[in-house]
Amino acid sequence: MSDYMNLLLTEVPQPLLVVEDSDLDFETLIRSLNKLSYHSQIYRVEDGDEALDFLFHQGEYTDETQAPRPALILLDLNLPGTDGREVIAQLKQNSSLKQIPIIVFTTSSNPQDVEFCYQHGANSYVLKPIDTKSFTDSVKGLLAYWLETVILPNSIDLFQK
Repeated sequence: MSDYMNLLLTEVPQPLLVVEDSDLDFETLIRSLNKLSYHSQIYRVEDGDEALDFLFHQGEYTDETQAPRPALILLDLNLPGTDGREVIAQLKQNSSLKQIPIIVFTTSSNPQDVEFCYQHGANSYVLKPIDTKSFTDSVKGLLAYWLETVILPNSIDLFQK
């Protein structure tokens, strides 16, 4: 890993919001992140309604210190209640939240889902691998790309020091 990636993974707050209803998928993700030494805050919500409350600071998430602006959103599509498609549509219409990258991390390979997500502003569409090693490799690739390769809007101050 590069020095910049190590800095981002250990010193720079890069909160991750995970919108995932499956306990098993979330536990696998956490194990993968732990293997990769991702030490920043990870927030989990289990459905689209809760995700919107978290991001818009509504309901039980009115305290912004308990629901900080995430650097990335890892979003499952098929959620109970408001699904991931509606979350994307609402977030990408909001001027203050549309800059947050949304990575759709789902089991759906339906071409209509892929098309919808990109048309409505999703930044990536990644299929969840079934086996653990591939899952960890996929998460590693996501982190390397989104935290090492690209410059996120909330990380710009790193380059001004």
